[in-house]
Amino acid sequence: MSDKEISETMRGEHRGAVLDAVFGRFPELFRPDKAKGVAGTVQFRITGGPDEQPHDTYEIVIDEGTCAVSPEAGESYDASLMMAPPEFVKMATGRGNPTMLAMRGKIKVKGDIALAAKFPSLFDIPKA
Repeated sequence: MSDKEISETMRGEHRGAVLDAVFGRFPELFRPDKAKGVAGTVQFRITGGPDEQPHDTYEIVIDEGTCAVSPEAGESYDASLMMAPPEFVKMATGRGNPTMLAMRGKIKVKGDIALAAKFPSLFDIPKA
């Protein structure tokens, strides 16, 4: 799909199902062996939603070699990543380098930049 098609799809009725499916896979793709000594909460804010809900926030908590996902934002986070649907899809499918997307301003990072940089290496992301 083109970036435009992804954006259009993510403004439609299937947005929630797509995001739930993608984030639901994070625990099974988690590599606890890569997460030794890593603990933190990373929030993902996916923009480009319909007017009544312009963004969705999911939270991934890494702690003691475990990974938990919540479709709701907690009160605090260690790192926050904000991106449009095309960049999220690129990151989730291994088609885009998260570091390069951040350097180009396509992913906005707040908080613990070191945690945000390490985060992709904690998962066995399938390549598209």
